[in-house]
Amino acid sequence: MINVSLSGRDNRPLQILCLGCHSDDIEIGCGGTILRLAQQHPGSKFHWVVFSAVGVRQAEAQRAANMFVGHANLQGPMLMSFQDSFMPFGGAEIKKVFEELKPTFSPDLILTHFRNDAHQDHRLIAELTWNTFRDHLILEYEIPKYDGDLGQPNCYVPLSADLCEKKVQYLMEAFPSQRTKRWFEKSTFLALMRLRGMECNAPSGYAEAFHLRKLVL
Repeated sequence: MINVSLSGRDNRPLQILCLGCHSDDIEIGCGGTILRLAQQHPGSKFHWVVFSAVGVRQAEAQRAANMFVGHANLQGPMLMSFQDSFMPFGGAEIKKVFEELKPTFSPDLILTHFRNDAHQDHRLIAELTWNTFRDHLILEYEIPKYDGDLGQPNCYVPLSADLCEKKVQYLMEAFPSQRTKRWFEKSTFLALMRLRGMECNAPSGYAEAFHLRKLVL
Protein backbone atom coordinates (compact mmCIF):
# COMPACT_ATOMS: atom_id res chain seq x y z
CA MET A 1 0.00 0.00 0.00
CA ILE A 2 1.40 3.41 -1.00
CA ASN A 3 0.99 6.45 1.25
CA VAL A 4 0.60 9.80 -0.53
CA SER A 5 0.52 13.24 1.12
CA LEU A 6 -1.15 16.38 -0.18
CA SER A 7 0.60 19.71 -0.51
CA GLY A 8 -0.42 23.01 -2.05
CA ARG A 9 1.22 24.49 -5.12
CA ASP A 10 4.62 26.00 -4.22
CA ASN A 11 3.93 24.98 -0.60
CA ARG A 12 1.01 27.38 -0.40
CA PRO A 13 -2.09 26.54 1.68
CA LEU A 14 -4.44 24.07 0.05
CA GLN A 15 -7.51 25.16 -1.90
CA ILE A 16 -10.21 22.54 -1.29
CA LEU A 17 -13.62 22.45 -2.96
CA CYS A 18 -16.31 20.64 -0.95
CA LEU A 19 -19.48 19.80 -2.88
CA GLY A 20 -22.66 18.41 -1.34
CA CYS A 21 -26.24 18.02 -2.54
CA HIS A 22 -27.85 18.33 0.87
CA SER A 23 -26.97 20.06 4.10
CA ASP A 24 -25.27 17.11 5.80
CA ASP A 25 -23.71 15.27 2.85
CA ILE A 26 -20.24 16.80 3.03
CA GLU A 27 -20.00 16.28 6.77
CA ILE A 28 -21.21 12.66 6.64
CA GLY A 29 -19.12 11.69 3.63
CA CYS A 30 -15.81 13.38 4.41
CA GLY A 31 -16.13 15.32 7.66
CA GLY A 32 -13.26 13.45 9.28
CA THR A 33 -10.99 14.04 6.31
CA ILE A 34 -11.85 17.75 6.37
CA LEU A 35 -11.03 17.92 10.09
CA ARG A 36 -7.69 16.20 9.42
CA LEU A 37 -6.83 18.48 6.49
CA ALA A 38 -7.69 21.58 8.50
CA GLN A 39 -5.47 20.30 11.31
CA GLN A 40 -2.50 19.31 9.12
CA HIS A 41 -2.64 22.25 6.70
CA PRO A 42 -3.33 25.45 8.68
CA GLY A 43 -4.48 28.31 6.50
CA SER A 44 -6.05 26.05 3.88
CA LYS A 45 -9.25 27.39 2.32
CA PHE A 46 -12.36 25.23 2.13
CA HIS A 47 -14.77 26.36 -0.59
CA TRP A 48 -18.10 24.99 0.66
CA VAL A 49 -21.04 24.47 -1.72
CA VAL A 50 -24.42 22.93 -0.81
CA PHE A 51 -27.06 22.70 -3.54
CA SER A 52 -30.16 22.10 -1.41
CA ALA A 53 -30.28 23.98 1.90
CA VAL A 54 -33.74 25.36 2.60
CA GLY A 55 -35.43 26.53 5.81
CA VAL A 56 -33.95 25.01 8.94
CA ARG A 57 -31.53 23.04 6.77
CA GLN A 58 -29.92 26.29 5.66
CA ALA A 59 -29.09 27.28 9.22
CA GLU A 60 -27.81 23.77 9.91
CA ALA A 61 -25.51 23.87 6.87
CA GLN A 62 -24.07 27.21 7.93
CA ARG A 63 -23.48 26.04 11.48
CA ALA A 64 -21.89 22.76 10.40
CA ALA A 65 -19.48 24.38 7.95
CA ASN A 66 -18.21 26.71 10.67
CA MET A 67 -17.88 23.84 13.13
CA PHE A 68 -15.85 21.66 10.79
CA VAL A 69 -13.39 24.20 9.35
CA GLY A 70 -13.82 27.41 11.31
CA HIS A 71 -14.77 30.84 10.04
CA ALA A 72 -11.20 31.85 9.13
CA ASN A 73 -10.69 28.91 6.75
CA LEU A 74 -14.19 28.86 5.25
CA GLN A 75 -15.01 30.27 1.84
CA GLY A 76 -18.80 30.54 1.84
CA PRO A 77 -20.70 28.45 2.47
CA MET A 78 -22.52 28.85 -0.83
CA LEU A 79 -26.03 27.62 0.00
CA MET A 80 -28.63 27.12 -2.74
CA SER A 81 -32.26 26.06 -2.84
CA PHE A 82 -32.55 23.41 -5.56
CA GLN A 83 -35.37 21.01 -4.72
CA ASP A 84 -34.32 17.83 -2.96
CA SER A 85 -34.68 14.70 -5.15
CA PHE A 86 -35.46 16.75 -8.29
CA MET A 87 -31.97 17.92 -9.23
CA PRO A 88 -31.63 15.88 -12.45
CA PHE A 89 -34.71 17.71 -13.75
CA GLY A 90 -33.02 21.06 -13.18
CA GLY A 91 -29.67 19.97 -14.49
CA ALA A 92 -29.11 22.96 -16.75
CA GLU A 93 -29.37 25.42 -13.85
CA ILE A 94 -27.06 23.32 -11.70
CA LYS A 95 -24.59 23.11 -14.58
CA LYS A 96 -24.55 26.92 -14.64
CA VAL A 97 -23.45 26.92 -11.00
CA PHE A 98 -20.50 24.71 -11.88
CA GLU A 99 -19.55 26.90 -14.81
CA GLU A 100 -19.61 29.94 -12.54
CA LEU A 101 -17.39 28.17 -10.02
CA LYS A 102 -14.84 26.96 -12.54
CA PRO A 103 -13.04 30.24 -13.35
CA THR A 104 -12.94 31.52 -9.78
CA PHE A 105 -10.09 29.29 -8.53
CA SER A 106 -8.25 26.03 -9.24
CA PRO A 107 -8.74 23.54 -6.38
CA ASP A 108 -5.90 21.31 -5.21
CA LEU A 109 -8.54 18.80 -4.10
CA ILE A 110 -12.25 18.35 -4.82
CA LEU A 111 -14.48 16.33 -2.49
CA THR A 112 -17.72 15.27 -4.15
CA HIS A 113 -20.35 12.55 -4.33
CA PHE A 114 -19.81 8.97 -5.54
CA ARG A 115 -20.64 8.65 -9.24
CA ASN A 116 -22.57 5.39 -8.66
CA ASP A 117 -24.56 6.60 -5.66
CA ALA A 118 -28.16 5.36 -5.65
CA HIS A 119 -29.50 8.88 -4.97
CA GLN A 120 -30.16 10.68 -8.24
CA ASP A 121 -29.12 14.09 -6.85
CA HIS A 122 -25.79 12.69 -5.69
CA ARG A 123 -25.06 11.12 -9.07
CA LEU A 124 -25.75 14.36 -10.92
CA ILE A 125 -23.34 16.37 -8.76
CA ALA A 126 -20.65 13.71 -9.23
CA GLU A 127 -21.12 13.72 -13.02
CA LEU A 128 -21.02 17.52 -13.24
CA THR A 129 -17.92 17.60 -11.04
CA TRP A 130 -16.04 15.48 -13.55
CA ASN A 131 -17.58 17.29 -16.48
CA THR A 132 -16.43 20.67 -15.16
CA PHE A 133 -13.12 19.99 -13.41
CA ARG A 134 -11.18 17.79 -15.82
CA ASP A 135 -7.60 18.28 -14.59
CA HIS A 136 -7.99 18.10 -10.82
CA LEU A 137 -7.67 15.61 -7.99
CA ILE A 138 -11.22 14.43 -7.24
CA LEU A 139 -12.20 12.15 -4.37
CA GLU A 140 -15.74 10.77 -4.30
CA TYR A 141 -17.07 10.21 -0.79
CA GLU A 142 -19.72 7.72 0.31
CA ILE A 143 -23.03 8.20 2.14
CA PRO A 144 -24.57 5.27 4.06
CA LYS A 145 -28.27 4.93 3.36
CA TYR A 146 -31.26 2.58 3.17
CA ASP A 147 -30.48 1.74 -0.48
CA GLY A 148 -27.38 -0.22 0.51
CA ASP A 149 -25.23 1.24 -2.25
CA LEU A 150 -21.81 1.28 -0.59
CA GLY A 151 -19.22 0.27 -3.15
CA GLN A 152 -15.63 -0.86 -3.00
CA PRO A 153 -13.52 2.28 -2.45
CA ASN A 154 -9.84 2.39 -3.34
CA CYS A 155 -8.57 5.43 -1.44
CA TYR A 156 -8.42 5.69 2.35
CA VAL A 157 -7.77 8.49 4.82
CA PRO A 158 -6.87 7.10 8.28
CA LEU A 159 -8.33 9.12 11.15
CA SER A 160 -7.47 9.30 14.82
CA ALA A 161 -10.14 8.14 17.25
CA ASP A 162 -10.38 11.72 18.53
CA LEU A 163 -11.18 13.08 15.06
CA CYS A 164 -13.82 10.39 14.54
CA GLU A 165 -15.49 11.28 17.82
CA LYS A 166 -15.36 14.97 16.92
CA LYS A 167 -16.91 14.31 13.50
CA VAL A 168 -19.80 12.36 15.01
CA GLN A 169 -20.31 14.90 17.79
CA TYR A 170 -20.47 17.75 15.26
CA LEU A 171 -22.94 15.81 13.10
CA MET A 172 -25.30 15.25 15.99
CA GLU A 173 -25.04 18.85 17.20
CA ALA A 174 -25.28 20.55 13.80
CA PHE A 175 -28.20 18.60 12.31
CA PRO A 176 -30.96 18.15 14.92
CA SER A 177 -33.58 17.98 12.16
CA GLN A 178 -32.14 14.65 11.03
CA ARG A 179 -32.11 12.85 14.35
CA THR A 180 -35.56 11.35 13.74
CA LYS A 181 -34.13 9.28 10.89
CA ARG A 182 -33.33 5.79 12.12
CA TRP A 183 -29.97 5.66 10.35
CA PHE A 184 -28.78 9.09 11.54
CA GLU A 185 -27.06 7.74 14.63
CA LYS A 186 -23.57 7.85 16.11
CA SER A 187 -23.26 4.09 15.73
CA THR A 188 -23.90 4.25 11.96
CA PHE A 189 -21.14 6.77 11.32
CA LEU A 190 -18.63 5.15 13.65
CA ALA A 191 -19.36 1.69 12.23
CA LEU A 192 -18.59 2.75 8.65
CA MET A 193 -15.37 4.47 9.69
CA ARG A 194 -14.38 1.38 11.69
CA LEU A 195 -15.01 -0.86 8.68
CA ARG A 196 -12.93 1.36 6.38
CA GLY A 197 -10.22 1.57 9.02
CA MET A 198 -10.04 -2.22 9.11
CA GLU A 199 -9.76 -2.37 5.32
CA CYS A 200 -6.75 -0.04 5.21
CA ASN A 201 -5.13 -1.23 8.44
CA ALA A 202 -5.38 2.24 9.99
CA PRO A 203 -3.35 2.57 13.22
CA SER A 204 -6.41 3.83 15.12
CA GLY A 205 -8.74 1.36 13.45
CA TYR A 206 -10.74 4.17 11.81
CA ALA A 207 -10.73 5.80 8.37
CA GLU A 208 -12.88 7.40 5.71
CA ALA A 209 -12.86 5.94 2.21
CA PHE A 210 -13.19 7.43 -1.26
CA HIS A 211 -13.39 6.43 -4.89
CA LEU A 212 -10.33 7.71 -6.74
CA ARG A 213 -10.75 7.36 -10.50
CA LYS A 214 -7.73 9.24 -11.83
CA LEU A 215 -4.37 10.09 -10.27
CA VAL A 216 -1.18 11.41 -11.86
CA LEU A 217 2.02 10.87 -9.89
